[in-house]
Amino acid sequence: MPMPIQSFEELTAHLKKRGAAKRVAVVCPDDDSTRQALAIAERDGIAAPLLFSAPNPAEAAAQAVASVRRGEADVLMKGFVNTDVLLHATLNKEAGLLRKGRVMTHIAVAQLPGYHKLLTFTDAAVIPYPTHEQRMAQVAYVAQFCHRLGIEKPRLSLIHCSEKVDAKHFPYTAGYGQIKEMAVQGAFGPCIVDGPLDLKTSCSPHSMAVKHITSPIAGDADALIFPDIEAGNLFYKTITLFCQARTAGVLQGTDVPVVLPSRGDSAESKYLSLCLACLS
Repeated sequence: MPMPIQSFEELTAHLKKRGAAKRVAVVCPDDDSTRQALAIAERDGIAAPLLFSAPNPAEAAAQAVASVRRGEADVLMKGFVNTDVLLHATLNKEAGLLRKGRVMTHIAVAQLPGYHKLLTFTDAAVIPYPTHEQRMAQVAYVAQFCHRLGIEKPRLSLIHCSEKVDAKHFPYTAGYGQIKEMAVQGAFGPCIVDGPLDLKTSCSPHSMAVKHITSPIAGDADALIFPDIEAGNLFYKTITLFCQARTAGVLQGTDVPVVLPSRGDSAESKYLSLCLACLS
């Protein structure tokens, strides 16, 4: 990939040029927005849908997951079905898609009017309060994801409300130092990890300069690692509601990427999420 992908337009153009449609197992594609997203992805040569419907949604989910396990699909996608139904099949210990010892997390990407490139962040949907081990997995997944976007050495910011480690009130900040050291040693591949940093200093060179903070992130973060689901989810909903952000998301850590949109998401959002999954 010669240049980093910096917009959803560049993402879709890259996938169209690449060809090689990914096989997508879709559970209960019974709503207009899902069907529209699939039709566009199929037209663009990005996805080849495999549809799974049944009177019992749990049966459809189990069939789709089984198809993935047999190697017949590269991506799993939720249609008009409750999230817990799909996750039950995905996380089934005997017949699911999450191997023992693996961490499943949610990675989102936003295209914001006020930012000069795509902004990746985690976790807005899956892990309530990450343990240190789960946070290390999140950093690893996000670094890998940014590499797939063509970013050779992504800048990952460990988010906090300030730039101070406060082990008493915010114990997770005490682990940030170890994560940074692991990044320096190459544990996550080529990337820059720093924190704690707040949101403004992560994404604004001016804010970093005004606060006299020196950081390799340099106010130019490619990805934000939020401390917990509350912060990540609030950020996600705030930028979509008030900032006209275009967003997409995908589950990582499973055997294949899982597209898990809300049933009320637009066709465009579902299409873009599918594109993220097909980038893998």
